[in-house]
Amino acid sequence: MEAAAAAAEMDEIIAGLKNATLEKSPERALPLLKQISDAENNLCDKYDIKGDLLELLGLDDRAVQVQVARCIAEVAKTEAQRDKFTKEDVIGKLVSLLSVDAGSLELTIQVCRALGNICYANDDARSIIKTTKGDERIFALLDLDVDTDEDDRDQFVRVRCGLVSNYLLGSDDIAERAVELKIVGKIEKILARCVSDVDKYEDLLLNILPPLSILTEQISELYFEPSLNKLIAQILAKCTNPDLAESCLALLHFSAQNDDVKLLLAEEGLCETIYKLLEKYKTFANTDEARVLMKLACDLIVLILTGDKSMHYLYTTPLLKYMEDWLDSSDVELLTTGVLALGNFARTDRHCIYMVENRIMHKLLSILAKNNGVDHQMTLQHALLSTLKNLVIPKPNKAAVVEAGLVDIILPMLEIHQPPVVFKLLGTLRMTVDGQEKLAQQLLQNEKLIKQLVHWSKTSEFTGVLGESLRLMAWLIKHAYHASKDLAAADDTGLRKFVAVEGSVESMVGMLTSTHLVMQNEALIALSILSTTFQSKNADVKLDELVIKAEIGAKLAEQITLNGETMTKEIVDNLQTFIKLLKTSEACEEHLKKHNIDELLKSIPSLVEYCTL
Repeated sequence: MEAAAAAAEMDEIIAGLKNATLEKSPERALPLLKQISDAENNLCDKYDIKGDLLELLGLDDRAVQVQVARCIAEVAKTEAQRDKFTKEDVIGKLVSLLSVDAGSLELTIQVCRALGNICYANDDARSIIKTTKGDERIFALLDLDVDTDEDDRDQFVRVRCGLVSNYLLGSDDIAERAVELKIVGKIEKILARCVSDVDKYEDLLLNILPPLSILTEQISELYFEPSLNKLIAQILAKCTNPDLAESCLALLHFSAQNDDVKLLLAEEGLCETIYKLLEKYKTFANTDEARVLMKLACDLIVLILTGDKSMHYLYTTPLLKYMEDWLDSSDVELLTTGVLALGNFARTDRHCIYMVENRIMHKLLSILAKNNGVDHQMTLQHALLSTLKNLVIPKPNKAAVVEAGLVDIILPMLEIHQPPVVFKLLGTLRMTVDGQEKLAQQLLQNEKLIKQLVHWSKTSEFTGVLGESLRLMAWLIKHAYHASKDLAAADDTGLRKFVAVEGSVESMVGMLTSTHLVMQNEALIALSILSTTFQSKNADVKLDELVIKAEIGAKLAEQITLNGETMTKEIVDNLQTFIKLLKTSEACEEHLKKHNIDELLKSIPSLVEYCTL
C-alpha cells in the first residue's frame, strides 16, 4: 500500500514539474525539485525528466540551477537514470555551470555531484566530457584554494575530488590527457599548501590523493617530479591518520620502482622515518587494517634497499643498525623486514664480510634454527635463506658459515616442499659448497639429500627448483674432487654413494640438454669426473651401463644439434674430453657411433675453425 501511495504521489510531482517547466516558473519548480531529490532514488526510474531538468537549468535563476543540479545528482544514483542523462546537451550544460568563483560554490558543489554520479562506471559519459573538452573545466576546479574551516567548502573538497576520481576511472586515454592538462602539478600545489599542517588539512589530503592513485593505476610509466615525491614523504612523516598514511605509502611504492626515486627517498630519510613510526605504533598493530599498513610500510623499506645507489647510501646511516635490531623483534613482520633488509645490504663482498665478522650471520642462523620446520612461516624462511645465500658467496665467509652450523640447520628443511623455499634452500647449499671439498664429500654421501635432489630434478613443476637440484648435484661432484690431481686414485666413497642412488646419473645426463649453457658445462664436468674416477677401476660401478641406459648418445646429439653454434671454447673442450673418456668403454663407443656423435662434432663451428686455422 505504502509503495503504491508513494508511486502515485511521485506521478503528481512529476506532472507538476512538467507544468512548471512549461510555465518556466521557478517558484513552482523549486519545491517539486526538492521533493524529487528527497525521494527514494528508484521511484524516478520509470520517468524521463531529462528534458525538463535541462530546460530548467537554462533559466537564469541560481536557486533553480542549484536544485536542478542536486536533483540530477540524486536521480543519477541509479543506472537507469544515469543512462538518460548521458547526453551531450545535459553534460555540456552542467560543465558550463562549473565555476572556480568562490561566490558560486553552492552551485559548483551540486554540479560536481551531478557530473560525478553520471560518470560513475559510465564510459559513455566520460567520453562526452573528454570529446567536448569538459575535462579542462573539471580540472580547473583544482586551482580553487579552499579554506576547509567552512562546511560548504568541506563538501566542495569531497565532491570536487569525487568527480575527478569518477572521471579518471575511465580509459587510459582519459588519464593521459589529464596528465597533459597538468593535473599532477595542480595536485602537487595543493599538497604543498597542506604539508605545513597535515592534521588541519587531513580531509583535503584524504580526498586529493585518490585521483593521484588512480593515475598510477592507469599509466604505468607515470613519473612524479622529485618535489612531489618529497611532499608525499613529508606528509607521511607528519600524518596520524591510517588511511592517509596508506595512500602515501602506496604512492611512494609506485614511484620507488624507479632507482632514482629510491635514492631520493633514501636521502630524504624516509626509511628511518618509517622505522621510527613503526617502533612508535607497533604495539597498536593488532587489527587486520593495522597489519596491512605495517606490511606496506615494511615493504617500502625493502623496496628502497633494492636500488644499488640507495642501498650504498643507507649503509652509511643508522638504518643498518635499526634492521639488525629488528632481528630481535617478536613481531614476525618486523623480523622478516629486518632479514630482507640485511639481505639487500649483503650485495657486496665487503658488506657480507662485515656481517659475518660482526656476528649478524649468527643471529640469522639462530632465527633459522627456530624456524626451519614445515609448519613455520614460509615468508620468513625464504627471507632468511635469501640473506644467508648472499652472505655465503664471498670466499672468506664460507668456512665461517659452515663452522657456525649452516648446513646442519638447513638440511632438515628438505622436508619442506614449497617451491620458493626449496629454490632458496638449494641455492644456499650450492653457494656454500663452492670450494668446500670436505663439505661436498659429506653431502655426496647424504643419501636422503641426493634422493631428494633426484626427485626434484625429475618431478618439480617449478623451473627454478628443477634447475637448482641439478646444479647442486653437479657442484657437489665438482667441488668434492676439484682439488684431486689423480681422480683415479682418489677416495671415491662419495661418488659411489651418489651413483648408487637410482636416477642420479640419469639426472646428470639429462642436464646436458639444459637450455642454459652454464648448466650444460657443469653437467659435462660432473660426468667427466665420474668417468675418470670409475673408468680404470674394476669396480662394481658399471658407469657405462648407467650412461647408456640414460641415453647419453641421444642427449649429446641433442646438445650438439641445438647448441653447437653457441658453445664457448670451454664447453667444446669439456665436451671433447668427456666423449674421449666415454670411448674408453667399448659399449659406450658403440653407443656413440649409433648416434653419429663424431660426425656431429664436426658440425660445431668453433671446432671447424680450429681445424681451418
